[in-house]
Amino acid sequence: MGARATAWQTVGPFFSIGLGPRYVTELAGPGVAGERITIAGQIFDGDGVPIPDALLEIWQADAKGKYAHAEHPQGKGLDGGFHGHGRIPTDEYGHFGFSTIKPGVVSLPGGRAQAPHLAVGLMMRGLLRRLVTRIYFPNETLNERDEVLQLVEAGRRKTLLLIPESKQNGVFRWDIHMQGDAETVFLDF
Repeated sequence: MGARATAWQTVGPFFSIGLGPRYVTELAGPGVAGERITIAGQIFDGDGVPIPDALLEIWQADAKGKYAHAEHPQGKGLDGGFHGHGRIPTDEYGHFGFSTIKPGVVSLPGGRAQAPHLAVGLMMRGLLRRLVTRIYFPNETLNERDEVLQLVEAGRRKTLLLIPESKQNGVFRWDIHMQGDAETVFLDF
């Protein structure tokens, strides 16, 4: 008797089982210099249905524009309680949230400046490879010159901008839409 082929299915991702102990939703510890912010949102599929069991990975510079990486080329000292990396799960309704500080301006080779931003990786069931995008802050002067943001069609840039919930306490909203009219722009790095 021969073996039969089985249906192809995406397994997992089962993030809560494998990565639960490594979740980091506070990217900047107490006492880290910079403007404290909180970002919350929800992930939706093309029909507007929330997506549970997804995972966001966040990378960012500190308030001086320095990444928490030993090989980062800038000669700026790193704030000791700054992690600069987070691993944020979604709940059963696709909600996520994390707190950090607003990143500073990061210089590119040649002195060109990038607008303050957070890099985002997204993993979830149905994806065979992670998606990458960025989150930008509204009303930043450097947004008009940021080389990556300028690659995005003007009408779609709003999918990468935070929406202030309350300016008094640094709370922002940023939803991710996987398809449809409000589809979030993902980058191909």
